[in-house]
Amino acid sequence: MTEIEASNYSVYIGKGIAKELNRFFRLNKNKYSKLFILVDENTLKCCYPQLVEQVDVFKEAEIIEIESGEESKNIEVCSQIWATLSEYGGDRKSMMVNLGGGVITDMGGFISSTFKRGIGFINIPTTLLSQVDASIGGKVGIDLNHLKNEIGLFNNPAAVFVDPVFLSTLDKRQLLSGFAEIIKHALIADADYWKRIVQADFSFLNNFDSLIETSIQIKNKVVLGDPTENNIRKILNFGHTIGHAIETFALEQNNRKQLLHGEAIAVGMICEAYLSNMLCKLTSGELKQITQFILSKYKAVKIDELDFHRLIELMKHDKKNNKGDINFSLLSSIGKCEINKAAKPDLIKESLNYYKEQSKLFK
Repeated sequence: MTEIEASNYSVYIGKGIAKELNRFFRLNKNKYSKLFILVDENTLKCCYPQLVEQVDVFKEAEIIEIESGEESKNIEVCSQIWATLSEYGGDRKSMMVNLGGGVITDMGGFISSTFKRGIGFINIPTTLLSQVDASIGGKVGIDLNHLKNEIGLFNNPAAVFVDPVFLSTLDKRQLLSGFAEIIKHALIADADYWKRIVQADFSFLNNFDSLIETSIQIKNKVVLGDPTENNIRKILNFGHTIGHAIETFALEQNNRKQLLHGEAIAVGMICEAYLSNMLCKLTSGELKQITQFILSKYKAVKIDELDFHRLIELMKHDKKNNKGDINFSLLSSIGKCEINKAAKPDLIKESLNYYKEQSKLFK
């Protein structure tokens, strides 16, 4: 079991987290009056049973279940959960356990941070995406009218417990979604990590242990240097300005198959690598390497030129923007990232067209 010290909490990584969970609740038994566990139908079926038999306090906890998926990450579902907490006697000493993926940890953290002006919460991330990214760093929030994380705040969990064993419950598509954040960590901060990923046999999807720890170390180092995203933490948004717009646009289209977060971010990283080549110092060779690697792992996402205007409008809601400019975090090289790089709409459209043309080569 590896322990990583974050700002005012610890992240525990390793197979068999029940021992650490029991130890945590034993040490904090007088701090929490009532325990709630937030799950979706998947984690209730596949993950909760693995823990309840091993973690004593979970047997007495109240279970709160929501529907899985980004569509649940809204204020209406929060209101229902706040009402449930109140109905079941939740007080300011209550504790929430967020057992699930990024939706559960984002929303569970937000609900905990606002109920009774704030109750304690811990994260037990069960998807690759939440293990390497969403559950770490103290960002909690919900969507507003499909706009990603439009409402939220910074508030750290009491602890995070990461067990790779839960990844066995995921299909390849979900694993690839989380893998996009691993790619991002390498591109923004560690060229050697990038080489390790590119050169690996893709069967390594079955053994993520060392990648999870490396990615958490990278994110934690960035967050410790800038907890509330005033400066360097913005590099963690590489691929997300365009990626979030694409993800939101997909959610708006009721007749279109929903994209997973990492699938949209994969598109965003290629587009923003193109912008990095145009506006920063990323070489054409590095752009080609990034593009080919990502397209070799992810199915092409159809983007219609008629939708470019709407995508640009969605990008204007990005939290990095300032005085009307659409700001990006862009690569100066593989392993190095710069913040606050503004791009004009015409150049952003160029990047989307670049993705469209390149993706045709991988059909």
